[in-house]
Amino acid sequence: RVEEEERTQGAERRVRASGLVELGREHAQHQQQRPKIHDVFARRTRELEDAGLHLLEVAQLQIDRCAVEDVVRQRVDGALQPLAARGIHGGRRLAVLRAGEFAITTELAPPDSADPDDVFKRARVFDGYVDAINATDGSGANCHMSSLAVCALLTRIGYAPVMQISCRDKNRIAIQGDILGGAAMGVCNMLCLSGDGVQSGDHPQSKPVFDLDSLSLLQIATTMRDKGTFQSGRKLSSNPKVFFGAAENPTVAPLEHRASRLAKKVAAGAQFIQTQYVYDMDRLRNFMSRVEDLGMLDKVFLLIGVGPFKTAKGAEWMRNNVPGMHVPDALIKRLAGAEDQAKEGRQICVDLIQEARSIKGVHGVHIMAYRQEESVAEIVDRSGVLEGRVPWYPNRDKNTEGNSP
Repeated sequence: RVEEEERTQGAERRVRASGLVELGREHAQHQQQRPKIHDVFARRTRELEDAGLHLLEVAQLQIDRCAVEDVVRQRVDGALQPLAARGIHGGRRLAVLRAGEFAITTELAPPDSADPDDVFKRARVFDGYVDAINATDGSGANCHMSSLAVCALLTRIGYAPVMQISCRDKNRIAIQGDILGGAAMGVCNMLCLSGDGVQSGDHPQSKPVFDLDSLSLLQIATTMRDKGTFQSGRKLSSNPKVFFGAAENPTVAPLEHRASRLAKKVAAGAQFIQTQYVYDMDRLRNFMSRVEDLGMLDKVFLLIGVGPFKTAKGAEWMRNNVPGMHVPDALIKRLAGAEDQAKEGRQICVDLIQEARSIKGVHGVHIMAYRQEESVAEIVDRSGVLEGRVPWYPNRDKNTEGNSP
């Protein structure tokens, strides 16, 4: 029995040893293949472009060679599909801005639902008209599906989302975890917000957190990305490759301090700004003039917030009841005098986009069409600001080929 046990143990040792040798061979082969990744990328440039990934994005986001190999190899249903991971999808928006294109972003209102199809249906109405989709984070202090969850669903099928992070509901521990989690799932645009007060929402009895504000959140977020550490100083094993932004309101008091507030956010790490609704172009011009005086025009991308009104009464109600809203009397009068107020509201939005584009330092618009999401395509189309450009969306190239003669 002893001899039999020794023979059995010896056989097991030989099997384990042969397995380790085989594993070592596989590792050596993999290491030999790594230098060839650059050649793979060079040969597959066209495939990457078809998948929505462009050379400028690779340069800007510094995607490593292994990530490029992963993209080349990832196939779904026999067709090349870009990975959401490693910052690839979010980079399209950065590439659009840095290429000098006029960028279009919009907002998706998260559903009061646990069904992912409710998210996908809401996103599809924007196909071909926007460069990125914001997933709001408890907007108005009302409860909906989380921004992180919406963004995870959108990146799964190839959209470029902007994850909103509100300081109202989470402390710095949870927020830093969400930044890592979002980046791991392919979210590469994040908007840092203080958040609306709980008293304005549907759970006024809830306790606000506000452990951070938008400035301190930006500082912590950019430290994670640029220095690779949590705020505590603990080292990250992989930095989040994220394009961080903030919000600003150019048209409400104190007007003289709005540009300096923007400058502080840029200093804290904001790379793009999405403003609140702007319906007064004169105030916007004054704001942009102050921004230029502070030397900020070439340091941040500015996207101006616009949106359609359905009725004059609705515009007046928002002016009187929504904090931070400035709606000129002339605009309400124009709406009130229109035979079709909803149509006139969309036309006003088109006019605002066209006028905003003519202002120095404006890099795009952020269209907020709450409960009018289906109007975004019409508004963008009539504004003409895309000039024939078709923003990327899942299956864009396939659909374009199918429609060609």
